[in-house]
Amino acid sequence: MNAHKIYFAHGKESGPWGRKIQALAAVAEALGFAVESPDYSHTFDPRERVAQLLALAPGAPGKLVLVGSSMGGAVSIAASRTVQPDGLFLLAPAVYMEGYEALPEPRAGLIEVVHGWHDEVVPVDKALRFAREQRARLHLLDSGHTLQDAIPYLERLFRLFLEDVLAQADQP
Repeated sequence: MNAHKIYFAHGKESGPWGRKIQALAAVAEALGFAVESPDYSHTFDPRERVAQLLALAPGAPGKLVLVGSSMGGAVSIAASRTVQPDGLFLLAPAVYMEGYEALPEPRAGLIEVVHGWHDEVVPVDKALRFAREQRARLHLLDSGHTLQDAIPYLERLFRLFLEDVLAQADQP
């Protein structure tokens, strides 16, 4: 059994095992992480999705990472307040958008954001603001909202992110 754990939170209208999540899960598993990707497609309510994630009692004796894409980014940010993961990896997160205005401050050891310059759903300015306010790492790609055309690059970024998470000293 893997000591480290990753929970993926997919976007509003996508599913738990799309191409992006499959690719990132393979990277995570190669580094010794167990991966869960719950299916949130039964609801568009971010509060219900957060409750569903928290009901899984995310945690592990090793490192814990939350990964969220679009609405899943908002879900992961909200859940981070409770579970305080070692890492929070956000792909085009739905921040400062209608319905997501009251997101709590994230709590994570390391926060990284990847966003497309041509995002037609979540304007890039939202990612810039979030990264600036959280002092998060920010990667802006020549891509759109889904980042599907950037999967090989996302895999490399995610590997580096997870290696940094693994190198962090354990919190007391």
